[in-house]
Amino acid sequence: MLSGRNIHYDFDGRYSGISCGGIGIILQMVQSLGLTEEINSKLDLLKRHLPCHESDHILNIVFNILAGGTCLEDIELLRNNEPYIDALGAQIIPDPTTAGDFLRRFNRENIIMFMDLVNNIRKHIWLKQSQSFKKEAIINVDGTIVPTTGECKGGMDISYNKLWGYHPLVISLASTREALYIVNRPGNVPSHTDSALWIDKAIDLVSDVFETVYVRGDTDYSLTSNFDRWSERCIFVFGVDARENMIRIADSISESQWELFEREAKYTITTEERERPVNVKDQVIEERGFKKIETEAEYLAEFIYQPKKCNKTYRVIVLKKD
Repeated sequence: MLSGRNIHYDFDGRYSGISCGGIGIILQMVQSLGLTEEINSKLDLLKRHLPCHESDHILNIVFNILAGGTCLEDIELLRNNEPYIDALGAQIIPDPTTAGDFLRRFNRENIIMFMDLVNNIRKHIWLKQSQSFKKEAIINVDGTIVPTTGECKGGMDISYNKLWGYHPLVISLASTREALYIVNRPGNVPSHTDSALWIDKAIDLVSDVFETVYVRGDTDYSLTSNFDRWSERCIFVFGVDARENMIRIADSISESQWELFEREAKYTITTEERERPVNVKDQVIEERGFKKIETEAEYLAEFIYQPKKCNKTYRVIVLKKD
């Protein structure tokens, strides 16, 4: 089938190419959104602008990542890439050392201001979307372990899984996967630390645009002292730790209250179902007399519960597995 053809190749010296060919249009998008002006007017980090402004430094670092860079040193490759420089309409871009010096100028207030001004641009973009887009906003809250191999990184610590690094809080919009807020913290900090403040800021951000706001997270973010306030502003779904009092209530649920829970199929077979191959794992388990535990059925029930720090009751959904 792949027989080949009599192909000739010619080299045209009039044009130059880069692997990150879309970088020019991304710069145009950033400028058309007004992000460069917003950064330069509100983020005051440089005493003199000779020749670069704050937006130049930030975009230089961001474009390095978009072009495949993994560290500041990779900027040096781009500085010597003439087609890349031409695509940005620049004469020169900051070198890795200058980029590192610029990053060290940020303090906590500058970082928060930068996230807020980016979110202001986001809000203008959301307002231009269709009505179906603005119907609901689902805010995801979670922490993630970011390890580092460095030994002199300020603020790092040992995480619960014995990795040196950081434990940033990430608050994102589920529909677009936009990171609304990223808050860096030492690796040993619990997931929920200071999360209520940033959840409130995320709710403030999306409430002006979206009709209904949902917030969801795992058990770490089930901060009952905030439930009454959040219930007035959004619909939230958090996991709850299986504490003794919760277990007692769940055990007291009568059998008639449990409903069979059938999960949706991962996909629908549109043609004929294929014959499944022999399950090698099952064979080994049977030969060696291992015990195999499988889920035969799942059931759902619910009850009303009032945490001690709340003045209102809340709905608790329980999952039981056989």
